[in-house]
Amino acid sequence: MTPETVRFAVLGPVRARRAGAELDLGGPRERALLALLLVRAGQPVGTAEIIDVLWGPGPPGTALSMVRRHVGSLRRVLEPGLPARDAGRWLLRGAGGYRIVTDGDSLDLLRFRALLDDGRRAAAAGDPARATELLTRSLALWRGPAATGIPAEARAHPAFGALDREYLAALKDAAAAALDAGLPAAVLPRLRAAAADHPLDEPLLARLMLTLSATGARAEALAVHRAVASRLADELGMDPGAELRDAHTAVLVRTPPSAAGAHPTGTHDGGGPAGTPPTVPQAVSVPAQLPYDLDTFTGRRAELEQALDLLSSDAGTADTVVVNAIGGMAGVGKTTLAVHWAHRVSDRYPDGQLYVNLRGFDPSGAVMTPAEAVRGFLDTLGVPPERIPRDLGAQTALYRDMLAGRRFLILLDNARDTEHVRPLLPAAPGCLTIVTSRDRLTDLVTAHGARALTLRPLDVAEARELLVRRLGAERTDAEPDAVAEITALCAGLPLALACVAARAATHPHFSLSAVAAELREAHGSLDAFSRADTSADVGAVFSWSSRALSPAAARLFGLLGLHPGPDVTAPAAAALAGLTVPAAHALLTELSRLHLINEHTPGRYAFHDLLRAHAAELAHAEHDGPARRAALDRLSGFYLHTAHTAGLLIAPYADGISPGPAPEDTRPEPLADDERALAWLTAEHAVLLAVVHAAAHSGADRLACLLVSSLERYFDRQGHWHDWMAVQHIARTAALRLGDPVLEAHGVRGLARAEGRLNLPDEAAAHLARALDLFTGLGDDAGRASVHRSLAWEAEQRGDLHGALRHDQLALDVLRATGSPAARASALNAVGWSHATLGEYRQALDHCSEALAMLEELGDHVGQAATWDSIAYAHHHLGDHPRALAGYRRALALYREAGVPAEEAGSLVRIGDVHRADGDHEAARAAWRSALARYTELSHPEAGRIAARLAES
Repeated sequence: MTPETVRFAVLGPVRARRAGAELDLGGPRERALLALLLVRAGQPVGTAEIIDVLWGPGPPGTALSMVRRHVGSLRRVLEPGLPARDAGRWLLRGAGGYRIVTDGDSLDLLRFRALLDDGRRAAAAGDPARATELLTRSLALWRGPAATGIPAEARAHPAFGALDREYLAALKDAAAAALDAGLPAAVLPRLRAAAADHPLDEPLLARLMLTLSATGARAEALAVHRAVASRLADELGMDPGAELRDAHTAVLVRTPPSAAGAHPTGTHDGGGPAGTPPTVPQAVSVPAQLPYDLDTFTGRRAELEQALDLLSSDAGTADTVVVNAIGGMAGVGKTTLAVHWAHRVSDRYPDGQLYVNLRGFDPSGAVMTPAEAVRGFLDTLGVPPERIPRDLGAQTALYRDMLAGRRFLILLDNARDTEHVRPLLPAAPGCLTIVTSRDRLTDLVTAHGARALTLRPLDVAEARELLVRRLGAERTDAEPDAVAEITALCAGLPLALACVAARAATHPHFSLSAVAAELREAHGSLDAFSRADTSADVGAVFSWSSRALSPAAARLFGLLGLHPGPDVTAPAAAALAGLTVPAAHALLTELSRLHLINEHTPGRYAFHDLLRAHAAELAHAEHDGPARRAALDRLSGFYLHTAHTAGLLIAPYADGISPGPAPEDTRPEPLADDERALAWLTAEHAVLLAVVHAAAHSGADRLACLLVSSLERYFDRQGHWHDWMAVQHIARTAALRLGDPVLEAHGVRGLARAEGRLNLPDEAAAHLARALDLFTGLGDDAGRASVHRSLAWEAEQRGDLHGALRHDQLALDVLRATGSPAARASALNAVGWSHATLGEYRQALDHCSEALAMLEELGDHVGQAATWDSIAYAHHHLGDHPRALAGYRRALALYREAGVPAEEAGSLVRIGDVHRADGDHEAARAAWRSALARYTELSHPEAGRIAARLAES
């Protein structure tokens, strides 16, 4: 028996066979060590990572010697009779660790990946049947979760989780190919099993729904959607995403399923070149952003008929720009009518519906700017954040270009005035725009030909009908006098009537006469509703409704009036009121039942403007200054410390300012991993911006600086550079008011980074010079080095490669003496890359090899990937193509494991470049096709360049 007969398996139980006979791999740690080496598939694994897998965060002092013993045991099993001093055939030492030598014949993982790549190539080439065959063969190699049979704490290591994600990605690709090939049953059993294990994986569940529908199980597909929608709402407080919504629509209308729009997607890290002219990508799905249409909608027959008549003639044709303005006092039902109308006519606008609440009269002052609204629409239409132009004029032009020749319905809710909505109006015919505002929008009528519709309070019959719809005819018919009194006291305002109806509905044993008497005793009128600037007395109904709350709910209602953001979650409300999250959730439910707040998205609650103003009045009336300050301190601490934790999870080695330990009364939201961290930051994006603005406005300058520092990683990774620059200006100004050079140094450096991303080199250079002076004066070597790194990046963007090397070297010189290992390793790779761009490839390899060893010890996979990419680039240009391919493939695997699809695509492009240099044009085209697929999924501007390269090759 020879070493060549050993076969390994890690796609399921960890196993090794020689000549068909099972080998005894020893104890749990030997199996875990072998599993880790097999997952790395021929690449060296550092001893630090091995120790982490085998013992976790508290290894014994003898861990290193024990690793050597476990390696020796595995060698004796794999190659019995091998002298101890010999290196062996399978398990080798080198590069600061160990690696196991395998190939596609000896390891199931490599066979899986080879079949997977072949299947994806077949799909990209337009052969879904062949793709289905290859992808299902690759899936058949799996006999359970990767590396089963090793200790649970070892199995929790990210390397094994990444392998499980490879399986899920392959399954999703196989499902898409099977749908395109008309062979949905080929993957259905595996889809069902995976969905049971991953009940919140929306892309997976979307494919399951489409596959079930294609096999005739439409009812089961709809049941899957109901179950996941309920689970998302209960566990995450979220609505289904676009992919699930699209699948649901396809099942409902029985459209032929296809893989279009149903391939695995990823998040672009925003590393593309700044200043490249924006492209207009094709939207990947039809946006459907309209809020829910109330099933209790009633009245407004004349107004609705008038609105529908506007579209019954040539006003609704594709040759006309149609703008309609709905005006009226606060609480009169403008949004309700607009949403109902939009749903009635949405089928006439097949390209989608866009919606935004502009918050034009928000009492907190958190008004959405036109630029924020346009950027939100561009994001919905598929434009990557880093491709959005800097200024509002260019953003508006791109937005209008994307609407040209298409039929969209756009609902612009709660506008302040005409200027607030002007940039959001489409320029080309074919779209319908509905605008609501307390303002009369006279200029919109004059300049844009808008058709105006002014709402007045409901008449007596309509007000009574509203109560009948909400309380039932039996109850209202029994007490007609009480109904008449209630409608009179509510002055025909739908918002007031809804609050009263909710109070009566939640107390069915109350007589309506008693409800009317309570309301009458409130001694008020709703005259304040008729004032355009309502901000004080919102009327007797709201006072009466809030007094009907439990004491705890009434206290929370008032405190919520202090919240600066557009909406609030239960954890944030808990922080504000000093409650547990379950207690806060129960009180929010009570408030929602009485229509004092609205759960506009599962888990997220918002006020009507008038109710927010009323809540703020109660907060000031019932809580003294220290109590209000304490509540806001708890709230700001919640957002600050959660954002800081989230930032560290998505970019653990990035520099920033630590806010220090959280106070005892601050309970940040627990975030288990980087995916949850990114989801939290995304969901709270608008709220966090509002908190920064409110902090600076209220004099909480240190909070503003610390929160902006915590958000830098998120803004940069996601490409939200416009928002980043805006809040960095706030942070810098706040630091100047404080006279704090540390906060100013970090603020001005962050501002320069954002300006660099937005291609503002002059501004960035000036701010980097200031940051360098500040960090130097503070004796902060790490800060000084980080500025040199930014200066190097700016120099490279200008084509000054020697200048880039000079600044990278200055950063490295500083960090060699005082820097953290992570910063030093990153600087080493940067210096290596700068040498490579200058054609100094040997120097590049020296620096990058040193960086790689450090990054492997740190376990920084993204840093390793970037360094492998630099190493491969140097080898390619030295003519060592095998090593170049090996390096790029290692970078590719690490980027895939870390979930960085844009960089993954870049590695695929460079793999294709090496194949082309070798004369293997088919392999080059295959790599470029894979890169194109990923770039297309991201709507990345590189997609066009790679498509052109494929067309020319």
